[in-house]
Amino acid sequence: MGSTSNSKTPKKHGNNSNSTTLETNCYEGETLTNLLQSILRGIESARHLDGSSLPEKIWIKQQFAIGVNDVTRVLERMKPCAEFERSAQLLPSITSNHKTSSVKLQAVLVASDCNPRWLTKHLQSLAASRSVPLIFVKDNKEGSLRLGEIVKLKTAIAIGIKVKGNVINKILEDIIQADEYRLRSDRPNSAGIFDDFLDPNKKGNAVTNVI
Repeated sequence: MGSTSNSKTPKKHGNNSNSTTLETNCYEGETLTNLLQSILRGIESARHLDGSSLPEKIWIKQQFAIGVNDVTRVLERMKPCAEFERSAQLLPSITSNHKTSSVKLQAVLVASDCNPRWLTKHLQSLAASRSVPLIFVKDNKEGSLRLGEIVKLKTAIAIGIKVKGNVINKILEDIIQADEYRLRSDRPNSAGIFDDFLDPNKKGNAVTNVI
């Protein structure tokens, strides 16, 4: 049986630009399988509704930023949140050397069990500065293999979900809301529609040093 663990890093609450946080969740076991199956179903539906004649691999690249380098590049080109803009100006490698891109990431999936771990260490602060949630996956040091299945590659250490307004985005929004809902102290006993993503028999435990 799998369990879902979480730790808190800065996350955006509502429209309050002065309070930006991210919910960092680690999926493994059954919850990871449910997560990936939901995303794969979303990909299948989105491609069908899109009616694109593009080869599958090219179409997938339009929906995702694939790999640490690509995810980093897209995040760097996104405009920092208001509370991070001032500090970001001190980092010309993130601002001045890159043109602002219209491509936005809704969330980033990261293999928390990748080796060496420093490969993804920078993503947490970079994603936080753009208010992009990180969703960590872990599968006995094979998280990158599980992520690779999503984008039709052998492995993928990180995958960014691009904002396209499609079924994939809707599924990710539900997952993100489920994580936020689960962490609310005033939530009712039943998780309702979020049961597909959470194990109701397990309570989240704090995760430390996931990257």
